Amino acid sequence: MAETKIRNITLGVGRPKIAVPITGANKAEIITQATKAKEAQPDLIEWRVDYFDQFNALQSVGQELRQTIGDIALITTFRTKNEGGQLELAHVEDYAEICQTVLQGKFTDAIDVERFYQEDIVKQIVQLAHQDNVAVIMSNHDFAKTPCAKDIKERLLGMIELGADVAKIAVMPETPADVLTLMSATKETSKIANRPLITMSMGDLGKVSRIAGEVFGSTVTFATVGTASAPGQIPIERLRQDLNDLQLN
Repeated sequence: MAETKIRNITLGVGRPKIAVPITGANKAEIITQATKAKEAQPDLIEWRVDYFDQFNALQSVGQELRQTIGDIALITTFRTKNEGGQLELAHVEDYAEICQTVLQGKFTDAIDVERFYQEDIVKQIVQLAHQDNVAVIMSNHDFAKTPCAKDIKERLLGMIELGADVAKIAVMPETPADVLTLMSATKETSKIANRPLITMSMGDLGKVSRIAGEVFGSTVTFATVGTASAPGQIPIERLRQDLNDLQLN
């Protein structure tokens, strides 16, 4: 499997790495959640800045967050409203500005970039991130359906063509067959992709995809320490045990 290093972890080696979200609306909530997350010892922490309502303090809070979590790898994500985020941006350019502010703060190890945002902005953010040695996790979240396997594969490979260090897709299943479609497409894509993949089927129906990544080729799974950031996330203690039980020899 392809590998990508993010701070002190390597995606694509061993069992899937566990990430937990921070969803605080203000500095106090963010630091409290970060302290609890650190105690749970995840492999990565994802700061969902679309939950944060003080963008003028983004860099200072991000730097304090970095001090709080120590050497745990940090992903910083602004999830747009169209892909399940909390805030509606007033202008298309606001997304680029937020991502640039994050990168200029020098606190994050990886940044999430949405594949289907305006393409010139996507390319701009990828270039800036790589200049700062920040990994790009390019993503797509489909809360309406599970695309066909061919479409999932094309989306993931398209992210890599645009410069993603990690390609991520999350889809919503309506039937067990949809979950199988996601996992099968992940396995087939992982055979030819030259970057690690993160894939998941959301909701209760898709929970199996969150624990079976090592078999099917997904390198990160998202757990909860408190508030979930997407439907179907499993508490970290249970998820860690599930991954250990399914670990390949």
